[in-house]
Amino acid sequence: MQTFRFDLCELPEETRGLRQEVRDFLAEELKDIPAVTRAQTWMGFDADFSAKMGARGWIGMRWPKQYGGHERSAFDRYVVLEEMLAAGAPVGAHWIGDRQSGPLLLRFGTEEQRQLILPKVARGECYLCIGMSEPDSGSDLAATRTRAEKVEGGYRVNGTKLWTSNAHKAHYMIALFRTDPEKKHDGLTQFLVDLKSPGITIRPIKDLAGNSHFNEVVFEDVFVPDAMLVGSEGTGWAQVSAELAFERSGPERYLSSYLLMKELVRELQRKGGAEGAKEIGRLVAHLVTLRQMSLSVAGMLDKGENPALEASVVKDLGTGFEQDMPVKAHELIGAEPTLGTGDDFTEVLAYLTQTVPSFSLRGGTREILRGIIARGLGLR
Repeated sequence: MQTFRFDLCELPEETRGLRQEVRDFLAEELKDIPAVTRAQTWMGFDADFSAKMGARGWIGMRWPKQYGGHERSAFDRYVVLEEMLAAGAPVGAHWIGDRQSGPLLLRFGTEEQRQLILPKVARGECYLCIGMSEPDSGSDLAATRTRAEKVEGGYRVNGTKLWTSNAHKAHYMIALFRTDPEKKHDGLTQFLVDLKSPGITIRPIKDLAGNSHFNEVVFEDVFVPDAMLVGSEGTGWAQVSAELAFERSGPERYLSSYLLMKELVRELQRKGGAEGAKEIGRLVAHLVTLRQMSLSVAGMLDKGENPALEASVVKDLGTGFEQDMPVKAHELIGAEPTLGTGDDFTEVLAYLTQTVPSFSLRGGTREILRGIIARGLGLR
């Protein structure tokens, strides 16, 4: 039976200079960006901003230099991510490539795939998306039905991926396809798919907040060359499991509502008095605890360990904290969420009230995460 490992972990002293460098950069770059736009943070897409980050060496920070990386520590990367999210920087263009697709290719990809993709991602010039979810499959990735059938020189793909973030703006997709219909987990394989390939139709889906970062991606007799297979046939499930540890443990799993917390504190200060101090103290205590847990996972990643169980805990608790924020903000202030005509507080409140329900869906639903945790603890 496994147990949780959340060792106390402090950021090294040398990261302080980097943190100040990032803060100075953001103070200039975001000075004219409204709060409601900054509240979108890692879902906000800005190609120019990503290119500026790439020029400063803040994408692919841990990757080998031969692939455009900078061979820095997990803690350096953590500091950059933390500052970007806390300030509300629009990092969505390069986010998936930096967070999970790049590390996936470093571990399982071919040399040709690494040379093709990674240097461009590190420069902030190449964007990736993840093709996992499908219609009617819910959160069960093993129910993937999109079929990759072997043909001469590659595979012919037919099927549909759903809820694919930024597919309409991405250059490539890391996709999970079924290569063997007779096997469940062992019948799944990952591919690197050029989204300009003939036969691919991408349809944006507008969400409750009026944004269209989700997409339906339809494959109709799409040819994917052998050279684009990631890993080997039948290893897709194990690769996806490793990939999701990167997706579930970062500071975005507790900082997605941070801009609202800042606006809430400002609003309470404006009103004066000690009203709300107890609730703000509770929220800050939860925030600090989640940060320490997330930092512990970063420390494990820095040592080359696999913190899949701990990452699931961070994601589950973190999204609960994020979803609680708009409720508490409304209770404390009483103002109605107003999008488009309100002040910074009511506009950020309106945006997050509409978007937080998705936080416990993306990266694995709460039920899936708790199943992983239960299995890891030997409870099922």
